[in-house]
Amino acid sequence: MELALEKKKINIKSWLRDGGLYLVLFILLAVIIIKEPTFLSARNFRNILTQSSVRTILALGVAGLIVTQGTDLSAGRQVGLSAVIGATLLQAVTNVNKVFPNIGEIPIPVVILIVTAIGAVVGLINGVVVAHLSVTPFIATLGSSIVVYGATSLYFDYVGASPIAGYDPRFTQFAQGFFKIAGIRVNYLIIYAAIATIFIWVLWNKTIFGKNLFAVGGNPEAAKVSGVNVKKTILLVYILSGVFYAFGGLLEAGRVGSATNNLGNMYELDAIAACVVGGVSFSGGVGTVPGIVTGVLIFTVINYGLTYIGVNPYWQFIIKGAIIVLAVALDTLKYVKKK
Repeated sequence: MELALEKKKINIKSWLRDGGLYLVLFILLAVIIIKEPTFLSARNFRNILTQSSVRTILALGVAGLIVTQGTDLSAGRQVGLSAVIGATLLQAVTNVNKVFPNIGEIPIPVVILIVTAIGAVVGLINGVVVAHLSVTPFIATLGSSIVVYGATSLYFDYVGASPIAGYDPRFTQFAQGFFKIAGIRVNYLIIYAAIATIFIWVLWNKTIFGKNLFAVGGNPEAAKVSGVNVKKTILLVYILSGVFYAFGGLLEAGRVGSATNNLGNMYELDAIAACVVGGVSFSGGVGTVPGIVTGVLIFTVINYGLTYIGVNPYWQFIIKGAIIVLAVALDTLKYVKKK
């Protein structure tokens, strides 16, 4: 009898450790639905998917870093940098407040290449600092976030220090456009996020780079002994992350309709939280693309739902912060249990 009770206690602890976070999120969702039953509507579902799109791209970028036992606190500021630069290059030629009036229409693919190249450079710098200077990712990207924000603010002041808006209709359509399938509206942002998701899934599951990524995250020393170039792998992960942040920032500027130097502030917290909720472990070497997408959707539903029922934004910060701490704590317990 005592043995049976002991096993039952162990099973309960194991269940709480593995599923406790989802229970908390389910309770939050239930409270939202009970308070506002209209939350369950096709319109809200579409809005959640649209809001999840850019978040998914950012989460896919930071997920690779978490898999390698790293992180990136500069992701949100990189979003702001690419948003401001991209916005100034994609203003309509008829805009009387055009930042660069002598520049004509620039093809959207060209602007995408420009901002992603800048993102790649920032990622490269982060990667060099982490991989070659052996600075912990937390400190390296904390410093990077401050530097990037300073650079973005200088550029923003230079171009006028006011929200950059009045986009070229082509860009507005690119970021806010949609098409219909069987009467269902599908935003282009959802398609971009789907393409990014497929790309990362293939990269993680069907390439040597993906195998090296998880090997480095699981055990860097063992990976090195096995012939994996650990520094090169970490460097490439940071570069790829920078590219994803930049593209996500450009899309976010188009989705919102304007850009300032503060756009993207704290976005990295949502991305990191979504990854952890989706099963990407800070212990390294663990994570799946479907899990990341699921985590983003769950976190977006909570964010959108709390706003929908009118919860004070300051309380939303408290709730999201608590979810992040709980997610990491439960992840750590699972790792310790395995050890």
